[in-house]
Amino acid sequence: MSLKVSLTSNSKFKGVDILLTSPWPKEVWNYGNAPTDIDVKTCGSASVASLAATLKPRYHFSALQGANYERLPYRNHLVLQENAQHVSRFIALASVGNPGKKKYIYAFNIVPMSGTDSAELVKQPLDVTENPYRKSGKDEKKTQRSKALEEEEPAQQFFFDLNRQQGKKRQSDGRGGHQGKQPKKHPQPTGPCWFCLASPEVEKHLVVSIGEHCYVALAKGGLTSDHVLILPIGHYQAMVDLSSDVVEECEKYKASLKKFYKSKAKRYVMFERNYRSQHLQLQVVPLPLSCCATDDIKESFIVQAQEQNIELLEIPVHTDIKQIVQPGTPYFYVELDNGEKLFHRIKKNFPLQFGREVLASEAILNIPTRADWRACKLSQDEEESQVKAFRKDFEPFDFSLED
Repeated sequence: MSLKVSLTSNSKFKGVDILLTSPWPKEVWNYGNAPTDIDVKTCGSASVASLAATLKPRYHFSALQGANYERLPYRNHLVLQENAQHVSRFIALASVGNPGKKKYIYAFNIVPMSGTDSAELVKQPLDVTENPYRKSGKDEKKTQRSKALEEEEPAQQFFFDLNRQQGKKRQSDGRGGHQGKQPKKHPQPTGPCWFCLASPEVEKHLVVSIGEHCYVALAKGGLTSDHVLILPIGHYQAMVDLSSDVVEECEKYKASLKKFYKSKAKRYVMFERNYRSQHLQLQVVPLPLSCCATDDIKESFIVQAQEQNIELLEIPVHTDIKQIVQPGTPYFYVELDNGEKLFHRIKKNFPLQFGREVLASEAILNIPTRADWRACKLSQDEEESQVKAFRKDFEPFDFSLED
């Protein structure tokens, strides 16, 4: 603590060049490549992680675990919210003379921070990731998520109880009340929701796959017959609101759909509009490989955004959207099949069909009359026929069907 105070009390403090600690920092692998030779559940010190987060070392070395591990470099600033800062690199070295001949020496050249040009210092390598010590956009709290939140039970499927509370029984305070906080409830909609899977309003005939926390459904009035949505089973408004287990399964569905569309000689574009919407809908639109290249799709989004005075910014590939925007903030987000991402923070009016308008434009699918989903609605029989066909084709790629 005294080291942190003595260094950071200087208003000009930017970080340190080299930090040497015996223990690893706890969860240093977050958002990056995971180590293979250690137990990540027991490894690491929270105090060292806090120290590293504060001191922002350009190089951080540890050796207590006796394993060699070089983490991808991570940034020390919030993209679009803070001025760019230098990246940090964590290197763990194995024991000297270890029988497995794992690396225990690390040679490098470094010019001290004080003597490095500012522009050169803040250059971001292509493989840079988010800061592993920032668990969410609420990093200002500098605290770990509570155990109750970590152990929150995910929502169940269909008409299972979504309101079941978790946690230990609380002690009575002797006055008819209880001590301690109420167990955290799963977020609930304020009114009827067309996308909560337990809701009577949801059109279940459009569902093509159901996992533990997410489901995939054919888009109503889709741009194409294989345009689908990835949605959380429980009620979440946006990607930034998702718990870690829901995010994990969402990523699995992304990967499965990517493989599926590739087998059909297609690439996908995903977008989310967290504006005037109640429930997260991650739109997944496949495009024929012969239609246009990924760079052309990206350019179309940027050009058409400029034409409508929308500031659509490119954000780093490894960026977690939770690091950019706080829950409750309206935004529009695009993810391309090569991992590139575009982001717009909505401040006032935003065209509700913008994502579809770009993809339906002459530059891409050339079906401008289908930009509005309401002009593309089918009968229920037609929808059921499309769902049946999609489900059959997707079945070999659907991880939810695995034992």
